[in-house]
Amino acid sequence: MSRLVVIPVTTLAQRKQFLELPWQIYRDDPNWIPPLRTHQREMVNYRRQAFYDDAEIQTFLALRDGQPCGRVAAILNHAHNRYHREQRGFFGFFESIDSHEVASSLLDAARAWLAERDIHAVRGPANPSLNYECGLLIDGFDSPPFFMMTYNPPYYPRLIEDYGFQKVQDMYAFWGHVDMLSLIDEKLSYVTDEAKRRFNITLRALNKRHFRQDVERFLDVYNRSLVATWGFVPLSKNEMRQLAGTLRHLIVPELTYFAEVEGRTVGVVFGLLDYNPRIKKINGRLLPLGFLRLLRNRQEIKRIRVISTNVLPEYQRWGVGLVLLSGLVPNILNWGIEEAEFSWVLESNTLSYGSLKKGGAKLTKTYRLYDFAPGQEDAAGATAAETALGEGDKLPN
Repeated sequence: MSRLVVIPVTTLAQRKQFLELPWQIYRDDPNWIPPLRTHQREMVNYRRQAFYDDAEIQTFLALRDGQPCGRVAAILNHAHNRYHREQRGFFGFFESIDSHEVASSLLDAARAWLAERDIHAVRGPANPSLNYECGLLIDGFDSPPFFMMTYNPPYYPRLIEDYGFQKVQDMYAFWGHVDMLSLIDEKLSYVTDEAKRRFNITLRALNKRHFRQDVERFLDVYNRSLVATWGFVPLSKNEMRQLAGTLRHLIVPELTYFAEVEGRTVGVVFGLLDYNPRIKKINGRLLPLGFLRLLRNRQEIKRIRVISTNVLPEYQRWGVGLVLLSGLVPNILNWGIEEAEFSWVLESNTLSYGSLKKGGAKLTKTYRLYDFAPGQEDAAGATAAETALGEGDKLPN
C-alpha cells in the first residue's frame, strides 16, 4: 500500500520540489501559464518579500512514496488581523493531484500549524494576500488567464469544498473588445462629461521621468481608496517600494492614467499588458535571456489587463472612474490593443460590477475565496473520511 506523508518544507531540496510541483500538475493543460520562477520564490518567502515583514508562512509538501503530489502554505497575516480586528489565518499556493486524501492531508497540516498559534478561522486561497494573486477559479476553464491572475484544474473546487470550506466571496473577470466601445450607453457618456465638468478633472499618463514617484502616488491612492473594501489590508511602505521596483520594467506609461483635481491625484486607472503568452514561451525563466524575450517588441502584445481603477472615497460614485477609463481609450487604440480584461471585481463591489455590465463587458471567469470557521472540524473530518474510501489518486488529464 502506498504511503502518504505531509512534511513542512525545511531544506533547499524540499523547496525545489515545492516550487517545481506545478509543472507536474499542469503538464498536459494547454491553458496553464507557468509562474515566473523568481517571483514565485519571493511570494513564498524563499527570497525576501516585504509582505513577510509583518506576516509568517510555513510551506508543506505532500509526498506519495517519496514523490511530490501536493503542496500548500499556511499564512499568518498579522496586518490583516490588526486591521480587521479578528484572528484569522490563510492558506495559499495550493496544488494537488485529484485526491481527497492528499488535499485533506495538506489542509489538515496548514490548519494544525495555524492552530498552534491559536488561529482557527482560515480563509483562502491567498497567494499570499488579497493584494497579490488570490482566489480559486470555479468557472471559465476554457481559456488561459490574463497576466497575474490565478488558474487551477476544474477539480480543485471539489477538493476544497468537500473538505469543509465554504464560499465567502466571489470575484469576477470581465472581458471586452475594442469593437464594443461604439456600443457604450449614452448615459455613461453623460456621467463622464458631468464628472469632468463638476470637478474640472485633468487627465495625464504616467510620467517616465518621475516613474517611482508616480507609482508611489498610484499605490497611495490604491491604499486610501479601498479602506471600505471587503477583505482589504493596506500595503505597507516596504511593500509599496518593492512593488514599484518590480513593476518598473513591466508598466507601459501610456496605459496608466491619473485623474487630478487642482494638482492633487484623486484617481488612477492601472493597466498592464498581458505578458502571459510570452511567459509560457520562456517557461517562467527570466534568466539568462527570458527577460529580454518578455519585454522586446511589446507593441506586438494586443491584450491588456485593467488591474484597478481606484478613486479616493470623497470622489467615488461621481463617475471619476469612468472619466479615467475614457481617457485611457485613445491610448489603447493608438497602441493597437484589441482585447481587455477587467479583473478582479468583488461580487460585493456593486458599483464596478454594474458599471462594467452597463458598458457591455462580458463576465468570463469567476474566482472564489473560501472560509473555514471554528466548529466545522467535525463535518470536515467526516466528509474527508467518506470521500477517501476506495479512492485512487489521479493526475489531471
